[in-house]
Amino acid sequence: MRILLVGEYSRLHNSLKEGLTKLGHEVVIVGNGDGFKNYPVDLFLDHSFHKPFLRKLKVAFYKLTSVDLGSLEIYLKAVYKFKKMKGFDVVQLINESPLVIQAKYEKRFIKRLLKHNKKLFLLSCGIDHQCMKFMMDGKFRYSIMSPYLADRSLYKLYKFQLQYLNSEFTRLHHFIYEHANGVIATDMDYHLPLVGHPKYLGLIPNAINTEKIKYIPFTTDGKIKIFHGVNKSAIVKKGNIYFEEALKIIEKKYADKVEIKTTYSIPYEQYIKLYDDCHILLDQAYGYDQGYNALEAMAKGKVVFTGAEKEWVKHYGLEKNTVAINAKPDVNSLVKNLEWLINNPEQIEIISKNARRFIEKEHNLLKVTKRYLETWNNN
Repeated sequence: MRILLVGEYSRLHNSLKEGLTKLGHEVVIVGNGDGFKNYPVDLFLDHSFHKPFLRKLKVAFYKLTSVDLGSLEIYLKAVYKFKKMKGFDVVQLINESPLVIQAKYEKRFIKRLLKHNKKLFLLSCGIDHQCMKFMMDGKFRYSIMSPYLADRSLYKLYKFQLQYLNSEFTRLHHFIYEHANGVIATDMDYHLPLVGHPKYLGLIPNAINTEKIKYIPFTTDGKIKIFHGVNKSAIVKKGNIYFEEALKIIEKKYADKVEIKTTYSIPYEQYIKLYDDCHILLDQAYGYDQGYNALEAMAKGKVVFTGAEKEWVKHYGLEKNTVAINAKPDVNSLVKNLEWLINNPEQIEIISKNARRFIEKEHNLLKVTKRYLETWNNN
């Protein structure tokens, strides 16, 4: 099959491409590499308004006309390169806004995709209309929207997420759901809002290429090494503030037993190497399930503080096997779990091995890839 994967911001489509290519399919990824993360894509689409002066020009033009010049530029580039996006058996959008542009331009682009390709599928991956509505209705015990729900003065910080509920994006959402062959969730945070929806095709876990990611056996020089990688633009949304407060307590109390490393907005290729020698990795505190950073760290055998809520535990039947630490937005809970690991380092080794086995079983590259192929073929 010929498969077009549109959008990339977590390495999900790159991993899927690796699996599909192994199975003999032709795959093209379209996207912007997600800024500083710089993920590989085959057709690069980005705007030119990154310098301060050009950003100001873009903002001023938008205020006068309601036209976002960056969105318009990306759309026009997509039209120019569109001959390379025709004739595919399957097109998969990573999100309802796969090019990360204004809804009206996304809709025009998706109309072209529908006209010139056979099937269209949507991933619920990252924020979208369905997920946002679920969070804003308070149907999760906590979510990335929890800080905003508690403090509406954070509106500017959450402007990007909230746009998925405006009239333009709502229309885009309904347009895609009307024309797509189906919607696939990538983890529990996107699965729960879709349960019962007629277009929902089920949860397919993220694919991890364990041939490329080697397990690093647990060793220690006497200190437990903790890694905290922070994306500056998502500190509040990922709950990094809870990790920061917990680490202050741990550092003060266990200075002779721990070594803490914190980084800020590091490109992906550099980031995944920086935590190789750590034992514990702090990921996020508002999820029910793991994203790509957590899964790849688990594949390396790290004990990851991330989403590992009871719904996820039940889904994978992990009641008797700890493969990750459920990180809640609660400093005391984080400190308690960190202390348990620091004082019982043998548990780090046990969880490390459990984590690798879990990834190999549930996130196996070819197993997951075949599930995508089966879902695409049957719908």
